[in-house]
This record gives sequence, structure tokens and C-alpha cells, in this order.
Amino acid sequence: MKCYPTLLARMTRCMMLASAVLAAGSAAAHNFHMGLADIRYNARSGNTEIVHTYTAHDLATLLIDLYGRNLDLGQPDSEAPLRKYVERQFYLEDPSGRRLPLQWLGVKADADTVTIFQEIPDRKLAPATRIHNAVLIDFQPAQKNTVNVQTDGPIQTFIFDQQHTTLETR
Repeated sequence: MKCYPTLLARMTRCMMLASAVLAAGSAAAHNFHMGLADIRYNARSGNTEIVHTYTAHDLATLLIDLYGRNLDLGQPDSEAPLRKYVERQFYLEDPSGRRLPLQWLGVKADADTVTIFQEIPDRKLAPATRIHNAVLIDFQPAQKNTVNVQTDGPIQTFIFDQQHTTLETR
């Protein structure tokens, strides 16, 4: 009978340790906050296409903080607050400093990610276009956003963070 309490104690300690490791792993798994945007010129349509991808949990938490209520990013009525935020935090300026007319095409959301689609009709980005990307950077100090730009030639990659929210293409 002495074996049973010892075995039970070991199993309990093992389960507690496993739970602690899993909890720490899931907490640590989301310590890195990132976003990704691809900006590409589509020669067939003549439009510059922009596709953003962000962590769904980060955007949902931000929108709760901004609007005081839970918004289901998969529902059309939640798109307007998200759009308002993104259009304030992400924009492009031509070399003379004028904002380019980004058109909002829509959102696709699932449990893990939110993908946002925009375009600039009938325009290829010029060299020295300024990209402003502060999406989630105002909310998550550790947020890093990567933007890949391809118009002509090789892909240009830019990293946006709290110290760098506006960068210029080459």
C-alpha cells in the first residue's frame, strides 16, 4: 500500500509539471507579435495589390481595447471598425508626399489570422514611395511588421517597429 501514495504523488507532480510546461509554452508561443504585408504590381490588371496578414488574436484584442466590445472579424459589421483602424495606421505616399488612394477590397478571417485586401487602381509604385505601417505597433510595443514590395526587379523587404513606422522604397 505504501507504493500507491508514492505513485500517485509522482503522477500528480508529473501532471503538474506537464501542465506548467504546456502553459508556459503556449504563453511563450505568442510573445512575438508580427504582421506581414505584400505589395505587388499586377501587370495584367494594372493595379498595385496589397495583402496584409495579422494574428487574429492581436487584432481582436486591439479592437476590444479601442471599441470596448468583442468584434467578430468574420462578420461584415466588424469590418468597418477594422477598416477605420487599418486606414489610419497603414498608408502609402507618393514621392511628393501625397497619399495614394488605397481601395479597401475586404477581409478574410479565421481562428488564427486576419487577411486584409487593398489595391491602388491603375498605378505602379514609383521609387521613393513612402510606406507608413503602424498597424498594431501602437498597441503592442513588440510588434514587428514586415512589408515586401515588388514592382520591377527584386523584392524589397522593410521591417516596421516602434522606431521605424515610415520607410521609403528604392
